[in-house]
Amino acid sequence: MSLGSAYPAHEALVAPGRSKPQLWRLLLGLGMIAALSYALNLVLFLTLLRFTSLDWLIALEQGSTPLALLILLASFGFLTLGVGLAAALMQHRSLLSLIGAPGLMLRQFMGCGMAGLAVFATLLILPPYDFGAPLTANLSWPVWLGLLPLSLLALLVQVSAEELIFRGYLQQGLAARFQNPMVWLGVPAALFGAAHYMPQVAGDNALLICLWAMGFGLLMADLTARAGTLGPAIAVHFVNNIVALLVLGSPSSLHGLALYLLPYEMSDVAEMRPWLMVDCATMLVLWLAARLVIRR
Repeated sequence: MSLGSAYPAHEALVAPGRSKPQLWRLLLGLGMIAALSYALNLVLFLTLLRFTSLDWLIALEQGSTPLALLILLASFGFLTLGVGLAAALMQHRSLLSLIGAPGLMLRQFMGCGMAGLAVFATLLILPPYDFGAPLTANLSWPVWLGLLPLSLLALLVQVSAEELIFRGYLQQGLAARFQNPMVWLGVPAALFGAAHYMPQVAGDNALLICLWAMGFGLLMADLTARAGTLGPAIAVHFVNNIVALLVLGSPSSLHGLALYLLPYEMSDVAEMRPWLMVDCATMLVLWLAARLVIRR
């Protein structure tokens, strides 16, 4: 059995783009997404600059306060607007067609989301019971709970935008042009990993985090191709980021909405690398749990 034959459900997502499969259309569309997002973020930046200080805008880039991170996450909606425009103009397809059948997508999203939460809940009750040092309190419980609805909404905007670009527009566009799954699975995953290369924050761990993100992107691409919607990938990505950004944030960046901070920086080689291996194992368990959900 060929690799491509393992993904019959993927055709429901790819078919709307087969009438306009040219690679130049895909590349031009990606340029449109980048240009629109840059332009809207520039407008946002200049608007905020009129009412805030430059120091606050630095905090915005780092996501180091609740309001800053909420705005930063919500700004990913500009990417979603860009994807919708590019898909309409370049492939003559709707944004909804990139997501998949709404009813099926929602069922898969809910099922995979619940499975992911169950995985993390299980991890919380299993040893080890600490991270080698005490966690640092970041937000008080009342503040964290009060912000939680907005935090979840902003986080959903962020992960949905990333999935629409990498497992939606890019993966489906490549699949409409190339039959080999290694192309349309591998290229978006590689680019997703490259987008998470942050040597200024992660130091010597930057390459390993990039490789982790590539692996995550590949597993999300597999889920999307098996499910025929973006529901499972969005759900797994959402649950993963809830833990990483809202529960146990990194003191290095993007911790404005976190309840607790981890006791080490992303650049800490001795402390971070063993936990990266744990993250890899957790990622595989999340993927397997989602696979079980979509097989039902």
